[in-house]
Amino acid sequence: MTTDPTPTTGAPLDAVTLARYVDHTLLKPEATTADVEALVAEGVRLGVYAVCVSPSFLPLEVPVGLDGEPDLLVATVCGFPSGKHHSDVKAAEAARAVRDGAAEVDMVIDVGAAKAGRFADVAADIAAVRAAAPAPTVLKVIIESAALSDEEIVAACEAAEASGADYVKTSTGFHPAGGATVHAVRLMARTVGGRLGVKASGGVRTAQDAVAMIEAGATRLGLSGTAAVLGGLTADAGY
Repeated sequence: MTTDPTPTTGAPLDAVTLARYVDHTLLKPEATTADVEALVAEGVRLGVYAVCVSPSFLPLEVPVGLDGEPDLLVATVCGFPSGKHHSDVKAAEAARAVRDGAAEVDMVIDVGAAKAGRFADVAADIAAVRAAAPAPTVLKVIIESAALSDEEIVAACEAAEASGADYVKTSTGFHPAGGATVHAVRLMARTVGGRLGVKASGGVRTAQDAVAMIEAGATRLGLSGTAAVLGGLTADAGY
């Protein structure tokens, strides 16, 4: 089951509520330690759920609240961005990330295996990472939905569920085919039926984009321009 942090009671989608859907993300290869420190500070200020950074930045220090709990969670990526890594390499990377303090791991499938219809291999790849990063670590599976047909999206989601994932995720944000779409999110949400979470990432740049993804079934959003998205939501009286 997903450890979905997002509201389920029909709470108004204001900026504060939307922030709790957000993995505030910095995965650019040119990112520096100073950039990541700024990301964490901004994430705390905006009230996001998690920050997502490259594994080389772990362990990552985050502020701790008065209750002794971190002000936000730390997520990282695995097999990123191509997914063209041996499963044991992905597993080792995930295990190292957990030892370094990551609460969530977003892994990339071998998209070529999915395109070739080798979904047993896709499932085995996911299962290897799941075994290396067991619960309570949250495992999100990036399927690169823009590169897949509808039938391949469904099969990839089914493989993720069968292998113990907590979320399916649309995109790395680095694939030339594009990022999240409302259609893909809706299809993914219908396939996992609430048993897994759905993370929309890649190209979600405006408040309207964010709202559309949530209405389609996204329970988490991967955003790099979080402040602009939340600011647009606040400014738009239509929301």
